[in-house]
Amino acid sequence: MSRPTTKIARHTTEAIYVRGASLVDDLIGRLTFTEMMYFQLMGERPTPAQAKILDAVLVTLMEHGITPSAIASRLIYDSCPEAIQAAVAAGLLGVGSTFIGTMEGCAKNLEEILAAPEPRRQAAARAIAQRVRAAKQSIPGFGHPHHKPDDPRSPRLFQVAAQAGVPGAHIGALKLLATEVDVAWGRHLTINATGAIAALLGEIGVPQEVMRGIAVVSRAAGLVGHIREEQLEPSARHIWDVVSESIPYSGK
Repeated sequence: MSRPTTKIARHTTEAIYVRGASLVDDLIGRLTFTEMMYFQLMGERPTPAQAKILDAVLVTLMEHGITPSAIASRLIYDSCPEAIQAAVAAGLLGVGSTFIGTMEGCAKNLEEILAAPEPRRQAAARAIAQRVRAAKQSIPGFGHPHHKPDDPRSPRLFQVAAQAGVPGAHIGALKLLATEVDVAWGRHLTINATGAIAALLGEIGVPQEVMRGIAVVSRAAGLVGHIREEQLEPSARHIWDVVSESIPYSGK
């Protein structure tokens, strides 16, 4: 076996280098966090358009109220206030295929559409929609339990992408899929935020295999905000009481 290597970072006694750039001389105070994240992940400095898109995605995913991930963080913080990292980690475990992390599944579908010759892309989108519907599964990137008929975040993300001047192939594939999803389901299903994000991240070259990681980074910041509120206005014990009262014991 060949010896493994890393291209991410190295250090000397006097300096730290990330992707070949001096952390002190080239990066600190020169790159924003968003730019640095893209640089560390992709190995190249982002263009203004790429930075704008990634920043919009990070802002979008940071917060959505008292969700399962926020509840988990608040409860674990109440149980273990000396370790804020445990509370954040607990909430991040909720970034998955049901909440927050569905951009990966949507991105796979978009890649399948884009792999087809352009005249066949509508048919590829139709095949995906019909396949998922026939399997009686939910389709990643579509539908929302609260935002109806449409998720207000998605059109804004598309606006940001248009202003940034991205190529538009992934967004176009998503809109083709949206048309076929509505036909297959016999009703309108909104393109939700993670669906739009899958398309936007595809436009700036982020591989679908790490897209959920973008959500992890963003939601971590949001969970720290929930923990700060928990410190100032505790709610975990109330959440516990509500659950206990709402789920009575029914055994013998």
